[in-house]
Amino acid sequence: MLILTYDGTFEGLLTAVFACYYEKLNPDDIQVEGEVEKDFVSRYQLIRTEKEKGDRVYQGIEKNISAQALKNCYYAFLSDGENKSIQIYRYIRLGFKRGRDIDSLLTSKTVADLHGLVQKVLREKHRMLGLTRFMELEGGSLYAKIQPKYNILSLIAPHFAERLGPEQWMIHDEGRNLLVIGTEGKWLLRQYQTEGERKLHKREALFQSLWKEFHQSIAIKDRKNPKLQQQFMPKRYWKNLTEMQQNSAPGRREAGS
Repeated sequence: MLILTYDGTFEGLLTAVFACYYEKLNPDDIQVEGEVEKDFVSRYQLIRTEKEKGDRVYQGIEKNISAQALKNCYYAFLSDGENKSIQIYRYIRLGFKRGRDIDSLLTSKTVADLHGLVQKVLREKHRMLGLTRFMELEGGSLYAKIQPKYNILSLIAPHFAERLGPEQWMIHDEGRNLLVIGTEGKWLLRQYQTEGERKLHKREALFQSLWKEFHQSIAIKDRKNPKLQQQFMPKRYWKNLTEMQQNSAPGRREAGS
């Protein structure tokens, strides 16, 4: 078995795709270097990221398949699925053969597998647009903590950049130690390590209390349906939702509505 490894970046994956074509490689799998459990049976080949090669594949997908196919590849890459890399490679390979009609091949396992990853990421993106809660820090900036299953910070950032306008805001993906910072319609994504507890603005506790009171006041006891509620708002999101906390809470503003 031939297993290609790369640095875990989208550009690195596209470089690996380039290598498959120009070095005539036919990998059985593609994994992130450092995450793959190596054995004595398989053959491993590290593909080092080269921007020029990655760009050529990027442009080739957009030109010879479609812009939507390129977007599908990126969304699938954000899924963090164990087999995402080889699935993206197989989708690209099929796309170069079939061209713009690839996404209409709904009976193809290659296409169906990739579309499945894309849909998971899009559902997570949609949920986080409505379930991201900001709190006000000392100095007036807005801060939100999220723990999404998929790596969707770069997908939700444009929404908040447009919605929050001149506000200074941050969204922290705790699980991946990623932070997106924005203001004036612009945003930047970077690696981040938490530096102690953030100090809340003195009026933040009041806003949190008012938001909980509002949430409780509009609830109709006889119409409570916990199972239905969890379908729309799974429990894994509750940690960062003010209205679901009994005491202290991490946020107040419902920025997605």
